[in-house]
Amino acid sequence: MPAWSSRLHRYRFRSEWLLAAPPAVVYAVLERAEAYPRWWPQVREVTPLDEHSGLARFRSRLPYELSVVATERIRDPGAGVLEITLRGDLGGWARWTIRPGHGGTRVVFEQDVEVCKPLLRCLALPGRPLFRLNHALMMRAGRRGLAAWLARG
Repeated sequence: MPAWSSRLHRYRFRSEWLLAAPPAVVYAVLERAEAYPRWWPQVREVTPLDEHSGLARFRSRLPYELSVVATERIRDPGAGVLEITLRGDLGGWARWTIRPGHGGTRVVFEQDVEVCKPLLRCLALPGRPLFRLNHALMMRAGRRGLAAWLARG
């Protein structure tokens, strides 16, 4: 496969959230992936498969759903890092880094994935700007949902 083809299906994302809650509290919420659907509307379902992995389904504004098996790679409360590997409709990894910041918590989400879902691979070139926008909207909703969840205690 040509190198440009691989780049066409690969996405790197980085989002930063500032939250008005202590880092330990934010970390505790983020490490409970099975509860994400309660505060993050685009995370439709997280079903544990075993102690370290689960099946997750996502859907944002565009009319497609993504399913992945997420497997824990790093869970380090001392360093404030949660990292998973992904396989399924997306392959790659995602990481939360949680640190004190500005009277609350600074959360950085990083993701490096390749789209594996056949339809999305076919739409890679014309759909790329929409896929990136869709992800940005999902992350914005996630930040709002988490902030509201934390505010409720």
